[in-house]
Amino acid sequence: MRAMVLHGRDQALRLEHLDRPTAGPGQVLVEIEACAICRTDLHLLDGELPDIPYPVVPGHQIVGRVVSNDLVGLPAGSRVGIPWLGYTCGACDYCGSGNENLCDAAGFTGYTLPGGFADYVCADARYCFELDPRLSARALTPLLCAGLIGYRALRMCGEARHIGLYGFGAAAHVLAQVLRFQDRPFYAFTRAGDEAAQRSARSLGAAWSGASTELPPRSLDAAIIFAPVGPLVPAALAAVRKGGTVVCGGIHMSPIPEFSYDLLWGERRLVSVANLTRADGIEFLELAAKIPIETQTEVFALEDANAALEALRTGAITGSAVLEIGGGSED
Repeated sequence: MRAMVLHGRDQALRLEHLDRPTAGPGQVLVEIEACAICRTDLHLLDGELPDIPYPVVPGHQIVGRVVSNDLVGLPAGSRVGIPWLGYTCGACDYCGSGNENLCDAAGFTGYTLPGGFADYVCADARYCFELDPRLSARALTPLLCAGLIGYRALRMCGEARHIGLYGFGAAAHVLAQVLRFQDRPFYAFTRAGDEAAQRSARSLGAAWSGASTELPPRSLDAAIIFAPVGPLVPAALAAVRKGGTVVCGGIHMSPIPEFSYDLLWGERRLVSVANLTRADGIEFLELAAKIPIETQTEVFALEDANAALEALRTGAITGSAVLEIGGGSED
């Protein structure tokens, strides 16, 4: 099979031909139709994640069809989605308390487990979501991380009504549609001068859009930070009211600068989101179908993964970059 492989920090991915994997106990072999690209893939390339097991095949927003299985409940031909969280032990206190996303023995697709920048992947059947076979694979891929993490971050906001979104990329494009469906006003914060992203936010129903250095026209009940930029933390705290919540939605963030305690005082809360749970996935995917969520994608060939990653890095992508890999993406 073809695979785009990372061999070291700050290196480009290499197109290689590897042996097709074989499903082990409890696994399914999936022929990949499409895989979206996530900012976490950039953190992987830049060596910002700990203990990267080189060589590694990135990609964790996978849509494909089951080819074979090890006597598990997903028959051949099933359309499945494979997310970032790809394995947990099922036995620790975190797993037993409904917090499997915090499992210390967790495995992560496209990081500690093989990923989706390839023709095939083997995955733990417990962590595959069944998807509608009639829908476009490329349109479904952003839901597997951008959608799931955005939804978990929103859950951290509780009943907050007026919500700020810092960084209007793939996750915010999906979450904006959830907020619009729930009739909750949202306020979009982008890089200064990024008029394209601000126009995109307004087209999705933003009550206001502007630079992340600005304050919105009213105090926010909560804010979610998707951009991995530490200085956005005090900026968001300054924008939320007393009792409000700021959620950090990324797996990695640049250093958070020192800030005055006044920004946190007044029972404001600062929390992070770590991974997701299967319950998050099931709940969100049902909601996404009900809305229904429409994703904005820009398609690249597998061999062009490096160009797609660079486009994401420079902000040239509106919505999600998606690698179209196998057949069936137009089903």
